Amino acid sequence: MVAVTAAGAASAAVGPHRTPDDSRPPGSGPGSGPGRRPGRARLRALVDRMSLDEKIGQLFVSRAYGHSATDPDPADAEQNLAAFGVRTAAELVSRYHLGGIIYFAWAHNTRDPQQISALSVGLQQAALTTAARIPLLLSTDQEHGAVARIGRPATLLPGAMALGAAGSTAHARRAARIAGAELAALGIRQDYAPVADVNVNPANPVIGVRSFGSDPRAVAELVAAQVRGYQGAGVAATAKHFPGHGDTETDSHVGLPVMRHSRADWEELDEPPFRAAVEAGVDAIMTAHIVFPALDPSGDPATLSRPIVTGLLRERLGFEGVVVTDALDMAGVRQKYGNDRVPVLALLAGCDQLLNAPDLALAQRSVRAAVESGELTEARVEESVLRILELKARRGLFDEAYTTGREVDTVVGVQEHLDAADTIAAATTTLLADPRGLVPIDATDGPRLLVTGTDPVSPTGSTGPPTVVLARELTALGCRATAMAPTRAVAAAAGHAAVLVCTYNVPEGESPQRTLVADLIATGVPVITLAVRNPYDPARLPVCAAELATYGWTDVEMRAAARVLTGAARPVGRLPVPVPGRYPLGHGLTR
Repeated sequence: MVAVTAAGAASAAVGPHRTPDDSRPPGSGPGSGPGRRPGRARLRALVDRMSLDEKIGQLFVSRAYGHSATDPDPADAEQNLAAFGVRTAAELVSRYHLGGIIYFAWAHNTRDPQQISALSVGLQQAALTTAARIPLLLSTDQEHGAVARIGRPATLLPGAMALGAAGSTAHARRAARIAGAELAALGIRQDYAPVADVNVNPANPVIGVRSFGSDPRAVAELVAAQVRGYQGAGVAATAKHFPGHGDTETDSHVGLPVMRHSRADWEELDEPPFRAAVEAGVDAIMTAHIVFPALDPSGDPATLSRPIVTGLLRERLGFEGVVVTDALDMAGVRQKYGNDRVPVLALLAGCDQLLNAPDLALAQRSVRAAVESGELTEARVEESVLRILELKARRGLFDEAYTTGREVDTVVGVQEHLDAADTIAAATTTLLADPRGLVPIDATDGPRLLVTGTDPVSPTGSTGPPTVVLARELTALGCRATAMAPTRAVAAAAGHAAVLVCTYNVPEGESPQRTLVADLIATGVPVITLAVRNPYDPARLPVCAAELATYGWTDVEMRAAARVLTGAARPVGRLPVPVPGRYPLGHGLTR
């Protein structure tokens, strides 16, 4: 297939376009073309030449099933047919004039780096052979930590709350720079990160460790650092979830949360990280599917609220970039209105990109009908299209839409990045309690350790289980550590120097995790707990011989914990949230 010039869609004078098989000169990268990026006037001219359907299509970012743009597995082809009436992702892009595609592991888009790169090339070829010839903005949720769509051999880095525990803007920026460079090498040029929510509610079921912490000033600094890191690597950062999702007790994927903050609370707690993101030049901000009565008493979710999106984000904060909705298939945005009204109301509120509509054909028909009826003006649609094209231009997609296999080999999961991930993780593990001085464990004589507890599934499906990884790393550091299922651990505890228990979101009251810890304490063997997700677990468990928080359970966090436990690294992390009844904000022991 002959590659079509993306920039040529804006102006024939923009210059030639390399085919995806051409090698790129050493030192060049995505968006590094020699001054061919179209300016606003050329983009405006491009918008003027587009049909209404093409303009509407640019507003939508959709899922697509399959590992290949043109040759998906039969089951994925059937999924595409059922959802969109086409069999391939390439046909999806062409039929719906899409502005972007979002990658998901569950949609089978992210098998391995070379496959992802090839998928990106195939999708861009599909976009650049349509009449409009506009490159796609390919995106994903690669927050790291608890939410990551792409696993090994890509570099997996500590997540937001772990970075909050480290308290280093340099580490936060470096992590984002690495993550962004690897995404760009895969052809992904928008990341739905960083999370700018301030997590002040220990019962929050959906944010938690995805937040940098509970101190709005600290969160603001880390958000700004990550924005600069991602965008310095050529990837659009997306601060989320405006106007703030950190004090909710409902998951907006399955219900409609209500924020009870006053306007003054919002200005003090929730606004600062988003203001910092705007001041750092963030390309995009994602809305939240939450009701915030103090900001808009209508009962509409923020995604559909003009007072919030236009009044606060555009006018108060002065944000001029792209506003993207959170996924429109989530329950939080669909409880009050039907799938036909949600995309129209989001545009009326001031949103630009409409993410993952559950019924794409219906959504596009509804937007077109709203334009034809006069509810939406075509000028309003064009306003959003121009913002989206400007973002694509800023990220170099009109210079070079394609990635190459060579970029994957020289950027993704390289040793320099892996070493940096370990360095960053070493500053995150927090020693919460150690009254008996058990940590560090003296590994000189190979003490016998038992590792047990909860083994949550890796967010990428490619690491863990954490108890096995922790046992392996402890053994590599001189201990004799064995991972064992909780059902066998109590009976096997005797004779061990200590039992290490990985806990995961322990609920209030009685629970199997609480029972396990209590039964292990009763054996007389010292018990050390590691909270591998939210750090609130110690307040819901019996007091143990030592307590640590890792804020994550992928390999990089488990390696860091093993080094702290054995004295190969000092514990320097500080709690970025308070643990009610146990530990204050900023608590952490050193050795």
